[in-house]
This record gives sequence, C-alpha cells and structure tokens, in this order.
Amino acid sequence: MGRRRRRVDRADRGALPEAIAALSRTLPAGPSPEIFRRAKFDLPEAAPALWRLLFCLLSQLRTNGASVSLVPEAQARWVKSALRSQGYPRRGLAQLPEDGSRGSRELLLALSWLLARGPLLELLLAQTHVWLGDEMLVCECKTLASPSLPAARVEAEGCVDIRRLQWLMGKLRFRWRKLMASQQEQCSLLGKIHSYTRGCHSDHRLGHLSVTETELLRDPEAGRQLLRRLQSENARLEAALEWRCRELVFWQWMDTVLGACPPESSWPAFLPRIPERGADELELVAGELQALQEELRAAAEARRAAWVSRVGGLGPEWSATQQATQEAVGQELTALRQAWERGGGRAQPHGPHRLVRSEAGVLGGPGLQAAEVIGVLRSREACLEVTLHRLQGQCRQELAKLAEALPSVIWILPPGR
Repeated sequence: MGRRRRRVDRADRGALPEAIAALSRTLPAGPSPEIFRRAKFDLPEAAPALWRLLFCLLSQLRTNGASVSLVPEAQARWVKSALRSQGYPRRGLAQLPEDGSRGSRELLLALSWLLARGPLLELLLAQTHVWLGDEMLVCECKTLASPSLPAARVEAEGCVDIRRLQWLMGKLRFRWRKLMASQQEQCSLLGKIHSYTRGCHSDHRLGHLSVTETELLRDPEAGRQLLRRLQSENARLEAALEWRCRELVFWQWMDTVLGACPPESSWPAFLPRIPERGADELELVAGELQALQEELRAAAEARRAAWVSRVGGLGPEWSATQQATQEAVGQELTALRQAWERGGGRAQPHGPHRLVRSEAGVLGGPGLQAAEVIGVLRSREACLEVTLHRLQGQCRQELAKLAEALPSVIWILPPGR
C-alpha cells in the first residue's frame, strides 16, 4: 500500500513561514525560514546552519545549558554520535560528509525527529528560565527505607587496606560537614535578607524580597540586565505558544519532505569499511576473535559450574542469606506503606519551590509548607536509623564470630549508639 501524502493547501502555505519563524525564535540560534525551505530541496548552502543548530540543541541538553565550542568537523562528528546513541533510525545521517557540503534534507529530518520524540522545547525553556525568587529543590519521590538491600557475603580477593578506607571515610565525613555548614550559612543569610526586607514586597503573600530583588535595589544596572533577560524569555515563551498553535502545519509540510526522500530499509549492523588489500588480515583477525570467543565461553561455563557447586555446598548459610533478603524486602514494603498512610496518599514534594518567610500563626499562600518538608525528612531519618541499627547488629554478629574463631586475640567491640 502506497504512502499517502498530505497536501498543504493555500491557506496553510501562508501559515507555514510563520510556524517555522516561531520555531526558529524558540530554538537557540535558530535559522531563518529560508534555511528550512532550502533544506527541503537538499540545497548544500543550508547544511552548515543545520549542523550548528543540531550541535547547539544536543550540547545544551547534554551539558545542562553549558556552552561547548568545537570546530565544525568535530561538531558534525559529535552530532552523529549523539543522535546514534539516542536511537536515530536513518543511516543516511551517518553517511553525510563532516565538512557540511551536503545533506541539508537529512539534517532537517533529524531536527524534526528530535522535536517529535520528546519535550525538546520544554527542556530548553526550563534551562533558560529566569528565577526571581530564592528557590529550593525538593525531591523525596524516591525515598526508601534503606539505600540498598544487604548484599550477599563475598570474600574479597587480596588484602584490603583498612587505613585507606578509614582515611576515605574521614574525608567523606569532613566534606559532608563542610557542605552542611555552607548550606546552614546560606540559609542564615537568606533568613536575614527575608527579615530585613519584610513588608517591602508588593505581593502580600510573599511579604519580603528575595536575593535577586534585593540586588536590584543596590545595583540599577543589574536591574536593566534582568529586564533584558526577562524580555528575551517572554519573547521565547510567546514564540513557543505561537509554535504550538501552528505546529500541525509544520508537520504536514514535513510529511512532504519525508516523501521526497528515498525510502530506507532498517538500520543494518554497522561495519567499518575494509580495503580489499586487507582481506587476508581480516580473516586472521576473525579467526583470533572466534578463538577468544570459544575461550571466553569455556571460562564462563567453568565459573558457572563452580558457583553452582559453591551455592549447593553452602546449605544453611545460603538459606540464611535468602531469608535476610526477604526480610529486608518486607521491611522496605512496610516502611513505604507506613509513609503512604502517614501522608494520606498525597504525592511527595518534588521540584523547585520558592522560599517564603511567614510569621508564626499566619497561614502562608499556596505552595509547599516547611512543615511538610520537615515531616518527610524526619520520616526518612527514622527509616535510616532503623536500617543503621540493623546493619550495626549484623556487624556485631560478624565480629562475635571472628572473636570465637580466634580465642587468643582480644576484640574490643565498638560501643552501640
């Protein structure tokens, strides 16, 4: 059955340049609608602009908005690798030259594939969003009773440097305390700013100024820069809304672009090009790979047989490990059920929230209350305390077994909490 092509009528033809222009204003460094028109006919002069656009989009998504500078040939190679890793189905992109001399239609199809497969514009707009308030990221949606299930006991191969482990643990504790101290200092400074600027905000639900708003009073030039950033963001948001209204026209036009391309079969297995003079060497390499594969299969079967015999010989110890795992899973489910019942089935707090100082006894505006976050953190702390006591008990049992095995050695057990 032949592919049916949708035809863009005259009314939609007039809206097509406007839709492409709205898309270009939404994208970072978006090309003009003329570049899209030339790319439909696979004209070579449109390829460099589309290479730059794809590199800008993919690099911003990978580096969370950070800028990366590469030469054009390196940008083309990076774009090919990034699209291939994301599952781009057309093999024509991998065959394009990296100097940007041709392939504008294939690049246009790749851009359309990125737009169709996920919320690309929403992610880009979220990265360039201008924050005016003092935001706090809260994410407790993956809270569990313990970080992970207890692993089965495995004998370590070789000696373990206990002193290095102790040094790493001390270094980790020091950095953790330093991080906590810096966060407490930041919260203290935010509290002072919120207290000193109380009653200065025009919105009575907020009641005080944020750090950004306080900076505007101190430095008028920063206010002009913030105004330009807000105007730029508003222009992108208006372009995104216009694009959503005219999006169907663009996809109808892209259907005609896809129809002009020759059909492709499914993506074949990627094999590098081998020169004819290297055929004999290729046969030698294939023989060596086959021998290595057979050796690896024999080693894997030997390891599997040894593991099966070891597990079968453990007997009660293996059964105890399975029982401990089942008990840990049961504790996880019980903790999750109790947390759900305490929360009344409400969703866990997630995402950024603005910090707003409120007086005691005064109801704040809509949003996330600090008491809710504190309750969630205390619930998580209780679950972690239970897990810590359970792990400490297991460690004491292991030390007791070691003490029984070596009666001539005096073991001093660590004090419990």
